[in-house]
Amino acid sequence: MNRPASGAVGNSGSAGERLNGALDAVNRVLLGKDEQVRLAFSSLLAGGHLLIEDFPGVGKTTLAHALAVVTGGSWQRIQFTNDLLPADIVGVSIWKRDEDRFEFRPGPIFANLVLADEINRATPRTQSALLEAMAEQQVSVDGRTRPLPEPFFVIATQNPVDLVGTYPLPDSQLDRFLLRISLGYPDREQERALLVGRQRRDLLAELEPVLTSADVLDLQQRARNLHVSEPVLDYVQALVEATRSQPELKAGLSPRAMLALLATARAHALIQAQDFVLPDNVKHVFPALAAHRLQCSGQENDPIDIVERIVETTRVP
Repeated sequence: MNRPASGAVGNSGSAGERLNGALDAVNRVLLGKDEQVRLAFSSLLAGGHLLIEDFPGVGKTTLAHALAVVTGGSWQRIQFTNDLLPADIVGVSIWKRDEDRFEFRPGPIFANLVLADEINRATPRTQSALLEAMAEQQVSVDGRTRPLPEPFFVIATQNPVDLVGTYPLPDSQLDRFLLRISLGYPDREQERALLVGRQRRDLLAELEPVLTSADVLDLQQRARNLHVSEPVLDYVQALVEATRSQPELKAGLSPRAMLALLATARAHALIQAQDFVLPDNVKHVFPALAAHRLQCSGQENDPIDIVERIVETTRVP
């Protein structure tokens, strides 16, 4: 079902002030996950897409739903299942006999924000329907290229690949996601707040848009313009180069991943109300950007452990 933005959007203050309001609104729904919420907004403001991977029931869909509402614009939720077809995502052309022509019926991909829920429960053929949309912000149907709305942001959730009924995302699909985050279990205090507090569903129903699509585009442009010093650029290169010299990895990060790291660090700095990028911004976003892009040569190794080691051993300017 299409869910356009509804309710009043606050018009007071700057886009930056409304960004703070959007962060606060999501944090009121998803308790104790401030850092993951900042990373989610960093992915949006860097112009990328977000993958949330964790076990069922820890709040993946709640985070995605809250982001969809507070960022304004139109949004769609697609529940991925093993019988979902590519046409169910991008749309289909219907023959209109009375007009002697085909009419294109757009699919749910034509929205500012698309929630792809449990993406790895669909077959690889259906997963691939998102590739062009995420990389080029367009889809090709019946030989015609159709642009997608701006801004365009995909939030996908997936369960761990060792669960029954899941299909691993191919490398080409994983690379389309700017960041991958996990939520994990809440601490004891936050779990108690969940027990005695209101239902998350009720809180989601009360959420209203805080940002507009114009705000998001403005914030994305502001992030792109943030100053980055030479030492910070050296640090970005050092982290990326370190991934290319690890014997446990099949290959290191690509130049495209390096550019994505810089863009995400800029967005993270903007969220922190900074006028320039600090090494800490790069350090914070690097694990979420790098781990899902790296493959180990042996099953005994974990990319996350290697990325953490690179962060610990790379000199910070």
